[in-house]
Amino acid sequence: MKFIIIAGIVILVLAGIIIVSSKKKTEDKKSEVHKINTASERVAPKKPTQNKSYGPKVDAVLEEGNKALAAMRQLYVSIKDETVRGKIDEIMTITDKIMKDAIEDESDIPQIKKFFSYYLPTTIKLLNAYDRMSTTEIEGENVDKTKKNINEMLDVAIEAYKKRLDSLFENQALDIETEIDVMNQMLQREGLTEQKGI
Repeated sequence: MKFIIIAGIVILVLAGIIIVSSKKKTEDKKSEVHKINTASERVAPKKPTQNKSYGPKVDAVLEEGNKALAAMRQLYVSIKDETVRGKIDEIMTITDKIMKDAIEDESDIPQIKKFFSYYLPTTIKLLNAYDRMSTTEIEGENVDKTKKNINEMLDVAIEAYKKRLDSLFENQALDIETEIDVMNQMLQREGLTEQKGI
């Protein structure tokens, strides 16, 4: 009788552990899916509708950008390293902003095309290599070193992409600066502001 009671208690405890463990795994999976969906939604560009065209040059750039974003979303889902995922997320955000700039300022397209035709595909190629090495069961110094190099290269790429994005606004910044100077001169001429240096 004593043995049956002990066995019953052990079974109840084990059942409780299994239920708690199962719940935690389900919650972890839900959390992971939510994180992936949130990151993808946040950086998903507003795709132009089928009827909407921004012109052949801009449309070609947007098509390249959308292909790159789709590839990076797949890598984001596949790669489990949170640090690398954060970097992919940042690259997608920058890419989306560059695409929006192509719509707003067509004169930036030559710079953007270079970004989309070389830098971004090379980054995706490196991320694919990282993903393959992460999923392989082979471990070793070469694999670890290569993954580390790719991870460090992503930091360099992100800084370079931020600079590229900033440089795309150079023309707009010059135009605005010129407008401000002209307006200041007109206001001073009309006696509506105090002249500096008097």
